[in-house]
Parts: sequence; structure tokens; C-alpha cells
Amino acid sequence: MKLILPFIFCLFTLVSHAQQPPQSLSVLADKPQAPAFSLQDINGDTHQLSDYAGKPVIVNFWATWCPPCREEMPSMQRAWQQIQGSVAMLAINVGETEDKVFPFLGSYPVDFPILFDTDSAVLKAWPVMGLPTTFVLDPQGRIVYRAIGGREWDDADILQKIKALSP
Repeated sequence: MKLILPFIFCLFTLVSHAQQPPQSLSVLADKPQAPAFSLQDINGDTHQLSDYAGKPVIVNFWATWCPPCREEMPSMQRAWQQIQGSVAMLAINVGETEDKVFPFLGSYPVDFPILFDTDSAVLKAWPVMGLPTTFVLDPQGRIVYRAIGGREWDDADILQKIKALSP
């Protein structure tokens, strides 16, 4: 019995930590230049990455069918409310149409741009490694951080790293 209780405690601890999204960003030491893109948003307006030159940009690749994408979307909105003006945030939906995304946004309302990469061309040009994958660009358009999998984007440490990139 004495051996079973510590085992159960360790197992419970591992399971509870496994369910929490990581709260770190991977540093890309070589800081590659982010590939350019031009995509339409949910309102039909065109966004080019170059439109955001001079400020940090968060670029999130996601899909409605992706559970971690759905889980992190509310925290992205909360983060956006804290950083808008000094940092741009773009969520690029991969491979889906407006008909799929509109109902999703009814359940997960956001007010940062949702862009459509229906043919996945932008996804293929970027170093995406599964969904969600999120990149943080410096004001010069270089990729400085990458996050593979869901995050709590309003986490204080994450926001501090992003805000530190602002000129």
C-alpha cells in the first residue's frame, strides 16, 4: 500500500501536467525572414505581411477541427486585448472555407484578423509543424519565436517576451 500511493500521486501529477498547454516559446536562433503572403480576411479585405512591417507580429496557423486550436483561441483574444496597437496578431485558417469558419467564430468570437489560406500555400511556405503552430516576428519580419501546439497566449511570461520586441 505504501508503494501504491506514491505511484498514484506521480501518475496523477503527470496526467494533470500533460493536459495543460506548455507556456513557453521556442527561440529560433537563426531568425529566418518570414515568408511573404497576401491573404483575404473574413471581411474580404486583403492583408499582406508587409503591411505590418515595423511592429512585432503574431502569426497563428489553425483550423476549426483542431482541438488545441479551439482551446487556445480565447486566450489569443485575451492577449490581443492587452497588446493591440503595439503588436499585430493574424490567425491564418488553413484549408477551410468561410462556411466552416463563420460558425466557429460565433462560438469563439475574436476581433483580430482571421485570414484564409484555403489552398494551404502559405502553410507550405512557412516552417509549420502541425496545428496550431504560432510564430512571433520581430519588427523586421524575422521569426524569433515558434510555438507548436496550444498555448495560453495571455500568460504573463509569453506576453512579456512579445512586448519586449516592440520598438
